[in-house]
Amino acid sequence: QVQLVESGGGLVQAGGSLRLSCAASGSTRSIYAMGWYRQAPGKQREAVASATSGGYTNYADSVKGRFTISRDNAKNTVDLQMNSLKPEDTAVYFCNARGWPNYDWWGQGTQVTVSS
Repeated sequence: QVQLVESGGGLVQAGGSLRLSCAASGSTRSIYAMGWYRQAPGKQREAVASATSGGYTNYADSVKGRFTISRDNAKNTVDLQMNSLKPEDTAVYFCNARGWPNYDWWGQGTQVTVSS
């Protein structure tokens, strides 16, 4: 079992920055990828950024050039640096971890609100 705890959400003006952090605990050696999803009210949860244990990173087109994901495999943490925030970035952001053979864990979510 893996537990994920997010922090760093808040209210920020458009153009500002926030840094989200996620710490994994428990059976963390089974984790092969960690990432961030977000969900706005009435919207489907969407992938924002991910990082594999091998160092591969991927970003949604909407955040490329603005967000940076950083994973520390040894510490089992993953951060999301969000710059040049836009109102459309407003959502609940969820930390996600995937582990072998077929596990998928989620954090509780942290609210990010970007005002115009």
